[in-house]
Amino acid sequence: MHDVVIVGAGPVGLFLACELGLAGCSVLVLEREPEPRSPWKAEPLGMRGLSAGSVEAFYRRGMLHPLLTASGVHDDPGTNPDADEPPPPRSAGHFAGMILDPAKVDVAALPFRLAGPALEGVLTSLEAVETVLSERASKLGVEVRRGVVVSAIAQDDERVVAQAGEHEYAARWLVGCDGGRSTVRGLAGFDFVGTEPQFTGYTMHATIADPEKLRPGFNLTSTGMYLQTRVNGHIGMMDFDGGAFDRSQQPTRDHLQAVLRRVSGTDVTLSDVHLASSFTDRAMQTTTYRQGRVLLAGDAAHIHSPLGGQGLNLGIGDAMNLGWKLAATVHGYAPDGLLDTYTRERHPIGARVLDWSRAQVAAMRPDPHAQAVQGLIRDLIGTRDGTTYVFDRLSGSSVRYDLGSKQPLVGRNAPDLRLEDGTRLGDLLQDGRGVALDFSIDRRLRGSAMGWESRIRYVAGPARNDLGFGAVLVRPDGIVAWAGDRDPDREAFERAAGHWFGGPAI
Repeated sequence: MHDVVIVGAGPVGLFLACELGLAGCSVLVLEREPEPRSPWKAEPLGMRGLSAGSVEAFYRRGMLHPLLTASGVHDDPGTNPDADEPPPPRSAGHFAGMILDPAKVDVAALPFRLAGPALEGVLTSLEAVETVLSERASKLGVEVRRGVVVSAIAQDDERVVAQAGEHEYAARWLVGCDGGRSTVRGLAGFDFVGTEPQFTGYTMHATIADPEKLRPGFNLTSTGMYLQTRVNGHIGMMDFDGGAFDRSQQPTRDHLQAVLRRVSGTDVTLSDVHLASSFTDRAMQTTTYRQGRVLLAGDAAHIHSPLGGQGLNLGIGDAMNLGWKLAATVHGYAPDGLLDTYTRERHPIGARVLDWSRAQVAAMRPDPHAQAVQGLIRDLIGTRDGTTYVFDRLSGSSVRYDLGSKQPLVGRNAPDLRLEDGTRLGDLLQDGRGVALDFSIDRRLRGSAMGWESRIRYVAGPARNDLGFGAVLVRPDGIVAWAGDRDPDREAFERAAGHWFGGPAI
């Protein structure tokens, strides 16, 4: 029997498998598709944008450079290693197809932002992400079985069993990472609630007879929206039909051409369609991310339109949050209720992203009311404050979990604090343990930290920029669990360590 069975070998399932494997859990991943490669995962249709928060997750597990190499990115998405101040972003994304000007981002207004190797998002592909994660999972002893279709799930107080054909796969825990049409979600009886679609979206790779008739980039029109990317023949469209297109059918060339002509207001001609698929802005979320010994992550727990590229990033955040908590539960040192903080922390983040998606859809509708809203939004993102707010949301830096503390750093993604010897927090997190950074002159936390050595790495020394803190306790997922002033309180540190990491190991 494995510790954990994960259903779904996409980026979220593989990232979670790596987190659990890093923590010494035995992990089996079951994947429906028989082969890992697919034209839907490669460029252009597999292109995805990783936010700075997701890039930082790869960095903190030592996978940043393999990811950049696999993605064909030659420049680090960060800063000069010796820089003390973070630079303005090189790109800032968009809201409802309205592009942000990175020069208008007020970097000084972004909370607790320090220079580091992972400050920018990265344009990549599902193929590149899965290749990197698959290689890491294999090195960590994770087993992946392909061509396995789960048809039933049964659980009791001790284990959960997944049925696939004549085979049964037993584990102490099961996690569904099997996408928006999750089988696990249905079999385990999760409630899935939300809003119905406003549009049918299409993405295609086609040969266009007269591409000059289409403008590059995002184009909001009086009849919909279309996007022409930098890859020849890669087109995205939104047709506000209330989601009426029958998505069980493959869209034909004639249908795609008709939609493209309607939303673009041109007589453009598609000579051939190589690949095409449809999607909607249906926005749904499970009411909880856990039912007994079954948990959900990624699109299995929440679906929404792909506007803003938030789905993959939301799923990676789920995996980063869940991995260390589930591993602590498997190994028996998790404090009471730790696993339930996964839903408590991630469900509000998912709901926030769904609303962000809905807001964009509302602003893009082809009617006078939405067009009036577009004008207002353009005015707002034309200001420094407006651009900074939207960029903050898109980058993931605005995420803060409610950990019951009024200290403004607690609950946030930790900045990449750097010691005087050049050691960065991101380097210290690579083994999956928490990190206690002690900047105090007398190393006040040294003795207190010893009891958690197997779960918390204690590092002492002056920092190049300590942001005014004397010590910081960072969870394995990079979230600040506690922060002390110049004269840190040892008892407060011990309470925080015990709350998140259980009793001392000695």
